[in-house]
Amino acid sequence: MFINIDKGVDIVGDIHACFDEWLEMLDRLGYQKNEQGFYVHPKGRKMVSLGDVMSRGPKSIETMVFFLKHRHLMYMIDSNHGWKIARWLDGRNVQLKHGDEKVEEEFIEFERKNGKEKTVQLKKELRDMLINLPSHYILSEKGQPKLVCVHAGIREEFIGKESERIKNFCRYGDVAGVDQQGKPIRRDWYKQYKGDLLVVWGHDPKPEPLMVNNTINIDQGVVFGGKLTAYRYPENEFVFVDAKKDYAGVKDNPLKR
Repeated sequence: MFINIDKGVDIVGDIHACFDEWLEMLDRLGYQKNEQGFYVHPKGRKMVSLGDVMSRGPKSIETMVFFLKHRHLMYMIDSNHGWKIARWLDGRNVQLKHGDEKVEEEFIEFERKNGKEKTVQLKKELRDMLINLPSHYILSEKGQPKLVCVHAGIREEFIGKESERIKNFCRYGDVAGVDQQGKPIRRDWYKQYKGDLLVVWGHDPKPEPLMVNNTINIDQGVVFGGKLTAYRYPENEFVFVDAKKDYAGVKDNPLKR
């Protein structure tokens, strides 16, 4: 749950299977592919993903496999889509919707090309990675906590702790039921946040980074035709990669509300 960031850190928002934009982001941030095929930063910077690396977009398997390969070099947080896909990969009875069904479609094609044995093995490896992710990370500089990375939100009293209640809050945010269309009714948890640690989060797409009460939202809806965002610390700067297209193609585009 704790990460040392003495050499700097790059935090990336929701990728949602936009693999090409993700590779472009790595290039812009200065990560380089070494002889073993791993992307590393020459200055030793750390990379943290806020989760939701899959679903909705075109290349879920490629993106998940990237993080599987880099699991000892990069960090990823539990998330709502990640948790749903983890349980699906585990063989549980879950309903795939809101873009999660695209992951199943990719696996059907993967099995057609690579066979059942390789597909079963890959599903197990991805399941093991996703199902064990922490709800949040605390990032420390010179031994002092500085930032919290979480997918959808966190309360100050939850930081550094873990429970089912905390995991669900971190995955989904402060949800007050669903509306008539079945969409979650979200409370703006960040308006009540009064913690000293900067919280960097994603999940709820905003046209631009939203900075309220020592929190920063860096989900700028790349899969909805927006942009992929990275927040760099200690530089306190943003790096953006524009989406190549609107991959999700939903009528209710969150960036146009």
